[in-house]
Amino acid sequence: MDIDALFKFYYRPLCLYALHYLKGGIDQAEDIVQDCFVRMWEHQPRNPKAFLYAAVRNACIDRLRKANPFLTDVEPADLVGTISDEEAQERSVDEAELWTAIDSLPSRCREIFLMSKRDGMRYREIAEELGLSEKTVEHQIAKALSRLRGMRGDLLFTLFFM
Repeated sequence: MDIDALFKFYYRPLCLYALHYLKGGIDQAEDIVQDCFVRMWEHQPRNPKAFLYAAVRNACIDRLRKANPFLTDVEPADLVGTISDEEAQERSVDEAELWTAIDSLPSRCREIFLMSKRDGMRYREIAEELGLSEKTVEHQIAKALSRLRGMRGDLLFTLFFM
């Protein structure tokens, strides 16, 4: 695979993977991932996927240790607790697929869906902010959920809503 194809395929999952370590800070995650792609391009490893995930993990750990020199045990974090590095890798791919699906929703549908699920707004609040009826908001969210559920079943749905 050439560098462009690798970047298109792994960029989003690697950013989400980095966020499991950094617990926020998308700008930091993107910086780390971009730096790791440069290093991969310079080294031309046999297994780009393994190289990239290891490089991102190590760069995140380095960044966390610089922020807190007394940090000893660094593992990816999840809302429910600590998850293994392998789980974080797998989850990052699933999350990337979900965000790709969300990005593919029609713009108004995506906007309403994210206001509800990401921002925690009630249907009434969304309707007032966008100048729509509550029924329209309800319909758009149902449409989004139907498309997302059809994507890959409960796994992706659970990642976003649990």
